[in-house]
Amino acid sequence: MAQGGHELSGTGMNGSSEKTFAEFFAGIGLMRMGLERAGWRIAFANDIDEDKWQMYRDHFGDTGEFIVGDVHDLDVNAVPTVALATASFPCNDLSLAGARKGLAGEQSSAFWGFIEVLTKMEKRLPPLVLLENVTGFLTSQDGNDFRDALLALNRLGYAVDAFIIDAVRFVPQSRQRLFVVGVRTPTVSALNDTPKFYESDCRPSALADFILWHPEINWRIRRLPPLPKLNPTLADILEDLSPNSEMWWSRERCDYLLNQMRPKHRAEAEAMIQGSRVSYGTVFRRVRNGKSMAELRTDGIAGCLDVSAVNPCFCQWN
Repeated sequence: MAQGGHELSGTGMNGSSEKTFAEFFAGIGLMRMGLERAGWRIAFANDIDEDKWQMYRDHFGDTGEFIVGDVHDLDVNAVPTVALATASFPCNDLSLAGARKGLAGEQSSAFWGFIEVLTKMEKRLPPLVLLENVTGFLTSQDGNDFRDALLALNRLGYAVDAFIIDAVRFVPQSRQRLFVVGVRTPTVSALNDTPKFYESDCRPSALADFILWHPEINWRIRRLPPLPKLNPTLADILEDLSPNSEMWWSRERCDYLLNQMRPKHRAEAEAMIQGSRVSYGTVFRRVRNGKSMAELRTDGIAGCLDVSAVNPCFCQWN
């Protein structure tokens, strides 16, 4: 079992130190933003959504490397040889907020299109792959989807590691994401059967247990550094707006939002509005029993769903 290593350092990949990557399900390029800061170079990007490509182009300018189209229809010859392939495939069918159809669902089944592309690359398979998705991926179909995905990577020669990071460790937003790193290696790892051995900042008990309960998967578990605890809040990052800013909502729009709240949340929001100091909250929009509801959060952290800010002068009622 690997306890260290620097597989993402870019060394020893295809006999080259060139750090190139292909970004599948590229969206607006968030994976690219992070990798480029670490010295990686984009070689290929793909997404089915033309609107996302437009935003991607706004971020990065020339997007000659970007192919708009369904991953299932990609010409593998258009995918260059790279050191790393990333896949932030659709979460719709894996999310706890969705119908939970899993990797058989219309959206999340795009994962299998990614596997098909890798399979067709044959001898050009990247030495590294990186998956990213919601934590619901771990429990989808009682964990069978996650197991099947990792075994599919195993069949392509990748030994895998998995970990979970919550964005709240870095910014005032709670957004948990599950990552999988696959490394092409002929080595078959042995698992440590000590209870709690795999638990850490990045591997909560549910993930650690999954690793322990699935010895049929070829794992390559690393010791990971502890996550930072910056504890930022919305008050630390939100800019002060002029009372005349066009960004403030109208009275009608604020009334509509407040009327979607349950009595307890409505009372809390009203108290904030009437307060003498600036305060911040975020609102989750959820559908409960067929009705759109607004749920208030006031701990200075935004949630992972669509959010809106609320403060005493948001609607300029004072």
